Amino acid sequence: MDQQPPYPPQQPYGQQPSGWQPGGQLSAMDRTWGGAAHWSALVAAFLALAFLGPLLVLLVRSDSPWVRRQAVESLNFQLSMVIYGIVGGILAVVVVVLTLGIGLLAVIPLALAAAAFWLVFTIIGAVKASNGEDYRYPLTIRMVS
Repeated sequence: MDQQPPYPPQQPYGQQPSGWQPGGQLSAMDRTWGGAAHWSALVAAFLALAFLGPLLVLLVRSDSPWVRRQAVESLNFQLSMVIYGIVGGILAVVVVVLTLGIGLLAVIPLALAAAAFWLVFTIIGAVKASNGEDYRYPLTIRMVS
């Protein structure tokens, strides 16, 4: 049984979806946009809204199934990190108040570890997608599909 490359979704006769090349290869543009879905989270983080970059890529390039998959994955990770940050912030305030400020010594290293986790996995996702590889973030709540 010979294996055939995965075929794209049905398109009007004679047209292939964006990024599809014979042999199942991704186009350079799709790899660029897939990487942008992850890199844009780093850029948007300067506004404290890291989910805006992947959301913008999702809205602009939803015609390519692979780019859409990368944008959704990045968007889910960024939204998960926002939720974790809000819950962690509330817990940090409670811990600091209940321990009369002593809990601050535990909260600061945990916040730094969470920031490093976000940065490292966002960069890994961007590099993998730029190379044309699918990437799934760890500890992600899959809200957008």
